[in-house]
Amino acid sequence: MAHGALLRQRSRDPVMASMIMYDYTKADIDPQLRAILDFATKLTRTPGDMEEADVQTLREAGLNDEEILSAVLVTCNFNFMTRLADALGVVFEDSNQKQIERWITGPATEQDWLMNQK
Repeated sequence: MAHGALLRQRSRDPVMASMIMYDYTKADIDPQLRAILDFATKLTRTPGDMEEADVQTLREAGLNDEEILSAVLVTCNFNFMTRLADALGVVFEDSNQKQIERWITGPATEQDWLMNQK
């Protein structure tokens, strides 16, 4: 949620940022971004299943090797920090938790695409 809030804050399209955060597979995004998110999701959920074909998919989507390395490093950094926080029992400060709850019960309720999922 914290990363989603940052994405919405920095985005030129906060509704799209919310859609990406909630379920990027249902968002209307360009194929290159979808390829990056698919790659990051696989690297996060099943890192042992990564293959050269996954990197090749990013190349076919138009990324160069430096951009691919950046995608890998960003994904790994987020995963590392999340696992570090989980392992040490880090919890949100009350103010952060309240901000998250306000988003979940505030702006999110005004987004039909989010609230009317089947």
